[in-house]
Amino acid sequence: MHSSNSEIGCTLIVAAAGIGKRMGLSFPKQFLKHRGKPLFVNVLEVGEKSSLVKDIIIVTKDDYIKKVSELCKLHNFKKIKKIVKGGKERQESIYNALKYCSRNSIIAVQDGVRPFFKEEYLEKTIGELKNNDNLFGAIIGMPVKDTIKEVNEDKLIEKTPDRSTLYLAQTPQVFRGEALINSYEKALNDGFLGTDDSSLVEKYYGKVKMVEGDYFNIKVTTKEDLKFLKL
Repeated sequence: MHSSNSEIGCTLIVAAAGIGKRMGLSFPKQFLKHRGKPLFVNVLEVGEKSSLVKDIIIVTKDDYIKKVSELCKLHNFKKIKKIVKGGKERQESIYNALKYCSRNSIIAVQDGVRPFFKEEYLEKTIGELKNNDNLFGAIIGMPVKDTIKEVNEDKLIEKTPDRSTLYLAQTPQVFRGEALINSYEKALNDGFLGTDDSSLVEKYYGKVKMVEGDYFNIKVTTKEDLKFLKL
């Protein structure tokens, strides 16, 4: 058991330190536009308007800190607590942001290139933490639609997992601050590199719940994803 901090305001970390390499862009993909605004600005608007979010920390590449700051001023965002430099890996980037977070808080991590972020995702995940004091985190995701095949290095199929137990992990991923910060510190000491924030908390604390969102909550990753954007 642990003390509940689900009534305390949420700190929203927006991960916007990508480089757009898989899309072949000459600029980071978080600056692609949806509804006439950079992708991460759409995310920030949700956090700014949400009564669940007390402050926001943005992680971006060092070269773009000034540009991100200017955009935040342009859109009159009031909740921006800090804009921090990203690292070589996403895990290092989030760790840099966690240095400005309180252990006695709820921390939500959101991809800056998921522009269809909704306040209801925060309501659902924070609600799970509020209603179950034994949970350390709750993340948004959706059941996989297709059959999944596990292959070896030669692309030969080795296993067909039970689809009914498989989910696509999305963001936001929401955690009790102490569990998330401690997990990142332990991972750093152990040299463990997770695939997302939840994988770290799962490893060191366990009890992270999957909460269904919707399939439209895409991460803009490849050129094919551009069709979802209203440029």
